[in-house]
Amino acid sequence: VQLQAYGGGLVQAGGSLRLSCAASGRTFSSNAMGWLRQAPGKEREFVAAINWSGSTTYYADSVKGRFTISRDNAKNTVYLRMDSLKPEDTAVYFCAFKSGSGSYVQASQYPYWGQGTQVTVSS
Repeated sequence: VQLQAYGGGLVQAGGSLRLSCAASGRTFSSNAMGWLRQAPGKEREFVAAINWSGSTTYYADSVKGRFTISRDNAKNTVYLRMDSLKPEDTAVYFCAFKSGSGSYVQASQYPYWGQGTQVTVSS
């Protein structure tokens, strides 16, 4: 299983970024996917998730209304559009496969993650 997130960078507060994550080595189109993030000194936390078909999405309260998750099963890629970014969004962002039938909004349900991408939001 390989997951490679990219598209991070440095942006001013109020700005936007779009993260992408390319997946390989697992049947992407049949798996729910999620985005997690980890800030320095903090635990990895759930950000957003999408079911296998893209018909249902889930968001952490802290990003609801600002972030949008989507996927393209033909390209084995999941995206995270981030708008109205805040300094508290600064973290390393990871994409991950969801495991099992548990809650979509718990970070523990995403045991398979790959290389993350750094997002830094300046005030």
